[in-house]
Amino acid sequence: MAAVTEAPPLAPAPEEKKPPRKRGRWTPYWLLLPGILWLLVFFALPMIYQASTSVQTGSLEEGYKVTWHFATYWDALSEYYPQFLRSVLYAGAATILCLILGYPLAYLIAFRAGRWRNLIMILVIAPFFTSFLIRTLAWKTILADGGPVVGALNTLHVLDVTSWLGWTAGDRVLATPLAVVCGLTYNFLPFMVLPLYSSLERIDGRLHEAAGDLYARPVTTFRKVTFPLSMPGVVSGTLLTFIPAAGDYVNADLLGSTDTRMVGNVIQTQFLRILDYPTAAALSFILMAAILIMVTLYIRRSGTEDLV
Repeated sequence: MAAVTEAPPLAPAPEEKKPPRKRGRWTPYWLLLPGILWLLVFFALPMIYQASTSVQTGSLEEGYKVTWHFATYWDALSEYYPQFLRSVLYAGAATILCLILGYPLAYLIAFRAGRWRNLIMILVIAPFFTSFLIRTLAWKTILADGGPVVGALNTLHVLDVTSWLGWTAGDRVLATPLAVVCGLTYNFLPFMVLPLYSSLERIDGRLHEAAGDLYARPVTTFRKVTFPLSMPGVVSGTLLTFIPAAGDYVNADLLGSTDTRMVGNVIQTQFLRILDYPTAAALSFILMAAILIMVTLYIRRSGTEDLV
């Protein structure tokens, strides 16, 4: 009798895998919607309204109407170009001073601060907890006539040199370009230090060790390694300092005089005192266009187009 062989048990049928659930194609756009609406309501629409205001004619009593009067731009530029040049000069001087003061501080925090790093960072951002206006008024007290700062500068004969250059008025600092630039430098210094620190902190310390192993001097290491790698921070810091400083009017108003008025002071006066809205709007757009052109050229020149 032939032996009966049992059939091997059948393997269980593999479970059908469910296709992965496709993410909705509109999900990224829904996530962007709040930010887009915010920019539209609080940036795009005011810009469109100001553009419309800049080509209007009329008066406050009769009302303003859009007449496409583009001559307002030329009239505003031809009348107030000294304030534009002064704004660029003061903002540029403050930016250079912030870079000179901020780079060593950021370098110290990134490479030498050790356990004091957090404390120094707190001290850098501590001024942000005080009102911008109060900080500027404090500088008005610091630079007051007959104060210790003016006395020390007179003793060192610094005011004699700055007076010859036109940055101070005899034996005083207040109501001079020097006071305005000092206020701008102090108020915007953290905007320079923080990007510089962020850029320097990312540099791998082994690069400095490799440079030392190749017998590079500390100055050469800084020139060939540290500074080139920190250029994104330099560019970001100078932009974050120059752009708001060029449009600032508080420092020029509280620390300066009628001879140190910047374009921000003119725009404020046109909007709030003279009530010449078309001219104020035209000045605002001219300032914005000038800064945009300078920033674009600066970024292309520095070779950091990826920051745009």
